[in-house]
Amino acid sequence: MNETTIKSTSRREFLKNTGRIAATSAFMVAAVPRMYAGQSNTIKVALVGCGGRGTGAADNALSVKNGPMKLVAMADVFENRLNSSYNNLKKGRADQVDVPRDRRFVGFDAYKQAMDCLGPGDVAIFATPPAFRWVHFTYAIKKGLNVFMEKPVTVDGPTSRRMFKLAKEATAKNLKVGVGLMSRHSRALEELFKRIQDGEIGDIILQRGYRMHGPIGFFSSPPKPPGISDLLYQVKRFHSFIWASGGNFSDFNIHIIDHLCWMKNAWPIKAQALGGRHYRKSPKGITYVDQNFDTYSVEYTYADGSKFFLDGRCIEGCKHIYSSAAHGSEGMAIVSKSGDCGMPSSTYRGQKPERSNLLWQSKVKPDERNPYQNEWNDLMDAIRSDKPYNETESGVQTSLVTSLGRMAAHTGQEITYDEILNCDHEMAPGLDKLTMDSPAPLKPDADGRYPVPQPGIIKKREY
Repeated sequence: MNETTIKSTSRREFLKNTGRIAATSAFMVAAVPRMYAGQSNTIKVALVGCGGRGTGAADNALSVKNGPMKLVAMADVFENRLNSSYNNLKKGRADQVDVPRDRRFVGFDAYKQAMDCLGPGDVAIFATPPAFRWVHFTYAIKKGLNVFMEKPVTVDGPTSRRMFKLAKEATAKNLKVGVGLMSRHSRALEELFKRIQDGEIGDIILQRGYRMHGPIGFFSSPPKPPGISDLLYQVKRFHSFIWASGGNFSDFNIHIIDHLCWMKNAWPIKAQALGGRHYRKSPKGITYVDQNFDTYSVEYTYADGSKFFLDGRCIEGCKHIYSSAAHGSEGMAIVSKSGDCGMPSSTYRGQKPERSNLLWQSKVKPDERNPYQNEWNDLMDAIRSDKPYNETESGVQTSLVTSLGRMAAHTGQEITYDEILNCDHEMAPGLDKLTMDSPAPLKPDADGRYPVPQPGIIKKREY
């Protein structure tokens, strides 16, 4: 694939050009043959990335009620993970899982083999580490496939520019694309967004987001054991490595960042941040080799001068806070009561979320309370009804703004949106050419330790 680099792109210019291209794309869509499955047809699904989130996404896909769907191919770089996913899905949905051994593919090129089992209008699910999104999306567009891709969708400036371009190519081919930022499919948050935009709490002047809990996932990693390559170790423990996932900051905090930017109906223009690692050794005294900080505090600034503060922490034994709020000139809102988009959402007079000040509290029908299922219902409705549907651009924006806060913490500098968009540091170039024998994007030193961020010392890139 030829790399597309947009030099010196300003945020204002980018948004202005997006409007022009959207108008052009709308014309092109009218001239392109429709690429979607008919109402009475079975839509085939391929799963690329068979971990927990990929398996969950596949289950959500097969739970959609508006027409028959069938899982026909699976791909992963780890055969044991693929087999575990297959067994779990087959156990619960035997009549919808038709993936014989010759359609279970292993390796870095397995995504091509899985998507080759589909036809135009079918759906590919991308749930690998985010670094591979642009690689897989490029092939899906070439094949004329609809896509559901998990978040984040980028981890740096160069891949964000590439994905913005691919978003337009997908729209031009009338492909439907969903992104796993399920907060935007929370019926409670949809109603809250309308109320905020209608002025129920006045102008938003401050937002607060928190994700503070103990270590989860692959937040920390011990030295690589024998019997596995550096490449596969980094892919397997992707939360630990910035090139693969954006690290724990991007993977853990992106939902809070996404829904608060949505409530503001704007993207931050700059960020400054703090971060550090308090504990680098395991309880047994083993030194962790991952790249993560265990504490982050970011101050985002919007164009109107209002602020959005985000605090993230992965330390055992500290106070657990996992929620978000928006403060307006005439009141405040609890956006997520608990978790990424936990109900109920609510609005209040003044700045105290007390029952006596309550203006509104969300009420959602039982069959629409699962945002993970809602996002699939919405995507499949768009596919079967041939409605315009492409969440790629907003997914890239959210991923880029998340990386903006992360880069500010890792460098110790104030970083603007334009600076990270135009940053030349592509953390893992050439991912479309990887094989099982390829070197890893991140090289360890003689002691098996990987480079880590050094705020104030390394200022132009994150490590």
